[in-house]
Amino acid sequence: MSNGIVYLVGAGPGDPSLITLRGVQCLQNADVVVYDYLANEQLLNHAPGTAELIYAGKIGGHHNQDQDEINGLLIAKGKAGKVVVRLKGGDPFVFGRGGEECEALRDAGIPFEVVPGVTAAVGAAAYSGIPLTHRDVTASVAFVTGHEGKDKSESCIDWDRLSLGGGTVVFYMGVTTLRSNMERMITHGRSPDTPVALVRWATSPCQQVLTGTLSDIADKAEKCGFKPPAITIVGEVVALRDKLKWFDRRPLCGKKIIVTRAAEQAGEFTAKLLTRGAAVLECPTIKLVEPASWQLLDVAIRELPSYDWLILTSGTAVRCFFSRMKKLGLDARALAGCKVCAVGPKTAEEIRLFGIHPDLVPSDYKAEGVVSEFSRLDMLDARILFPRADKARDVIPRELKQMGAHVDSPVAYRNVFPERLPPETLFALEKRSVDCITFTSSSTVQNLAAMLGEELMLDMLKGVAVASIGPVTSKSCRDLGLKVDIEPSTYTTDALADALEAHFT
Repeated sequence: MSNGIVYLVGAGPGDPSLITLRGVQCLQNADVVVYDYLANEQLLNHAPGTAELIYAGKIGGHHNQDQDEINGLLIAKGKAGKVVVRLKGGDPFVFGRGGEECEALRDAGIPFEVVPGVTAAVGAAAYSGIPLTHRDVTASVAFVTGHEGKDKSESCIDWDRLSLGGGTVVFYMGVTTLRSNMERMITHGRSPDTPVALVRWATSPCQQVLTGTLSDIADKAEKCGFKPPAITIVGEVVALRDKLKWFDRRPLCGKKIIVTRAAEQAGEFTAKLLTRGAAVLECPTIKLVEPASWQLLDVAIRELPSYDWLILTSGTAVRCFFSRMKKLGLDARALAGCKVCAVGPKTAEEIRLFGIHPDLVPSDYKAEGVVSEFSRLDMLDARILFPRADKARDVIPRELKQMGAHVDSPVAYRNVFPERLPPETLFALEKRSVDCITFTSSSTVQNLAAMLGEELMLDMLKGVAVASIGPVTSKSCRDLGLKVDIEPSTYTTDALADALEAHFT
């Protein structure tokens, strides 16, 4: 068997979107991924579902695997003909031991490639509003280990040149040795008033920045319990942070928000909140699955020419309906004689993706809005097709039947409980570290109550702002004893994100 290949991929400093395109390509083709503690685990989603995922990180200085063991693992997987990605936080060749791993691979005759990443110093500085160089301040920067090996009797760092050079100095992994490192710089000639910044969890929604000077930063860090992992930036450029910081100024920065939408629906809404600076915990309280039987929907689809109206009330309903049409060998032409009603602009957008322009989009994006619009039309003997969720409200079929219409409402998808709630979400609720929880349908809040129990849910959400997408969902919240703090005037995730921003700013 021929040898495989090992890719040493820089995962970047924390934000998963900062990985390179080449890094993503390597992950997509991986048979094995060996990843570190500081590599964002979201990046593992780029790997195939069949890939073997091996954690080989180092937490708080405690080696889960000795470096020699990691080298041996990479060699063994390479000799087995595997495509291996060694996913390392930051850049593999900047305090990432990439050089050691490449030497071991070369000695073993295993081909390798190094994919650079955004190193922690660059990411931390950029996301903190601190330019590492500035032509009016300094033209040099040094990256230094903040934690030399315990077995070294003498420091390998030239403290005189480092302290007197006047350039920016960035210490990696130096929180536990912060006081001694700052004292050494002062002892070797750097002014005690030199600005210093500590950046923890750089580029992530949980990023924290603490500023001070060489003389007081250690005291400040001890007082507030500042913990690793963090980068220490020393130099006059730190003073520019007050003017140039941008990451901290985003409206939801530092807010931890739970999104309860189904996993397949959460992505777009989550992205809206992340862009505004929130730390998002996805906690699906519903899971969308196929109906118990397709029979009724299939019969209706085959009879599409006999219907006057098709009513679709969600993006999920749109996707399920057109997917089923495709399964039956049909496309948009089957709707040539049928008008289409979309409940809300997002649903209308989904329908347009299939080449259909809705004939009716009610201004009130809920069932009552649909009923109000159809009440202006002659519905006597009209045939209506309303593909729905299994737990959908019966307002539309009930009211349209009273107008004289014939309504068929086959189930297009079901809302069921997920197997469990994510442990990290439960942990955050128990720690009282959540600022807001969002509900985008009655099912999301009702299912959460059913999974936790109403009493426990109410207790866990004490002090947590409750955001509801609209009045129907808000009523479900209140029926369960929750106070609704945020509700947009229009019932879309865009409007909900705007309402969250307005509430917290």
